[in-house]
Amino acid sequence: MFKKLILLCALSMPLVGCVANAPFSGGITTDVLLNDYDKFSEQYKAFTPTAQDIALMQKLKGKELIVLFGTWCHDSEREVPKLIKLLEESKVKLASINYVAVDYDKRDAGGIAEANDLQYTPTFIVKQNGKELVRVIEKPTGSLAQDLTLSL
Repeated sequence: MFKKLILLCALSMPLVGCVANAPFSGGITTDVLLNDYDKFSEQYKAFTPTAQDIALMQKLKGKELIVLFGTWCHDSEREVPKLIKLLEESKVKLASINYVAVDYDKRDAGGIAEANDLQYTPTFIVKQNGKELVRVIEKPTGSLAQDLTLSL
């Protein structure tokens, strides 16, 4: 009996480890992201937006913003903290903002990633009245503020 118990424990250990290492998936707040994920926090602290970028963010006033990213993704670790700082320093009033973390398959339980055709992380989507206006994928070509407001 004791040998069976040891064998059962040994066989179940890898399964527990896989679950424990699974990436976070679902809606998340910026406070949790910056407090629980060191790389996001480090990038947030290191980023200083320009006055021009802070001013550009005002073009997002009244728009909806969806932020699809992976807590496991190096591009997300670099770009999402920049967005958070830009939004905070610009004090722009958005209609709504949703931060949605996805798993390795780029899915979330709420189906938000799939509904927005997520292909790469991070993806920032600016909408107005449900209509997509701007999509920034992985990394901006200029600054993040420039790319988010390019066609607004």
